[in-house]
Amino acid sequence: MTYIVTDNCIKCKYMDCIEVCPVDCFYEGENMLVIHPDECIDCGVCEPECPAEAIKPDTEPGLEKWLEINTEYAQKWPNITAKKDAPADAAEFDGVEGKYEKFFSAEPGEGD
Repeated sequence: MTYIVTDNCIKCKYMDCIEVCPVDCFYEGENMLVIHPDECIDCGVCEPECPAEAIKPDTEPGLEKWLEINTEYAQKWPNITAKKDAPADAAEFDGVEGKYEKFFSAEPGEGD
């Protein structure tokens, strides 16, 4: 098992999870974060820290797509180990349906 970031992170990109991760397995895209499944130690400390509730265990049904996305982009995007401010409009996008289709960006973030 590993933890993965799902679509509600898109355009919210809260970074509370980064501060508590003991193995620095988060990677930053332009408008979301992902977890590297091979680096995650399954400790679960990040899950309750996410205000958008976007972090889930990969054992939940229907998350195969998100495991693939996390795996792919963790190899392409830069590692991030320090919390930054969330986007100013993050709260407006929390819970919006269809975020992947509407807003996902494959562009990398800045990282550390």
